[in-house]
Amino acid sequence: MEYLKKLEYNKIREKLATYCNITLSKEHALNLIPSKDEQEVKTLISQTTEAINLLYRCGLPPHIEFEDNKNAIKMLETYGILSIKSILNFTNILEICHKLKDYFDKDFINKSDYPILSPIFSNLYTNLGIIEKIKKSIIDENTIDDNASKNLADIRKKQRNIEQELKQKLNNILHSTNYAKYIQESIITIRNERYVIPVKEEYRSQIKGFIHDISSSGSTVFIEPIAIFELNNQMTNLKIEETIEIENIIKEISKLFYSYVSEIKTDIKNLSDLDFIFAKALYAKEIRSK
Repeated sequence: MEYLKKLEYNKIREKLATYCNITLSKEHALNLIPSKDEQEVKTLISQTTEAINLLYRCGLPPHIEFEDNKNAIKMLETYGILSIKSILNFTNILEICHKLKDYFDKDFINKSDYPILSPIFSNLYTNLGIIEKIKKSIIDENTIDDNASKNLADIRKKQRNIEQELKQKLNNILHSTNYAKYIQESIITIRNERYVIPVKEEYRSQIKGFIHDISSSGSTVFIEPIAIFELNNQMTNLKIEETIEIENIIKEISKLFYSYVSEIKTDIKNLSDLDFIFAKALYAKEIRSK
């Protein structure tokens, strides 16, 4: 299309894409071609006009941004277990939809004035029950909250108690006059997920225990004293229990989304459409302001 090159149409598409927040709408903008269908053109213009009017009445809409969810959607469709990242992404989509519905559901908005946008906003699906459950269970992509389950809370309480006891016993050794000359540095550290203390190499035989590591210089050995061996074992077992419990929690949380795959897929489509429509509106406002 030579005439589009003369009009620098690519630059227009690239500029429009800068107003989009998500991959789907950016791709839509970059691949946009003029329509020859009169009715379609009128509809698209009306879309933009409605969005501009809504911007003037309500200000900017809630920010629409989420990551690609194709693989996670497939996982849901086969009743698989989601990653924490995917769970947070889906929860983010539900939250965005909730905020957008609130944005459009104002007393001063006559929805009949927005015949194109109104159905899109109305079809956004949200689920406050799931959102609340996730917020109580997951702190971030790498952290499950203690309160995600009673069992997890109990396991972590036991871990804290044992950790406190471990540190107390090791500090007693580190600060004991009997052992002071054997210690390289008065710190507690961890090697191979076991609590250890740094001992001078020449005194390694003076402290009964298990050597887990040696410093690069060879001057320090990291020893797990016999006195804490059983406590370290208990801590190891609790970490295994914690891992199993977290896996169970993620499995149960994943199940919350199984019944709403269709709604989430529709949300993704609608959010992409809204992101693109408001991108057009913002670009139109910029052009008119110059």
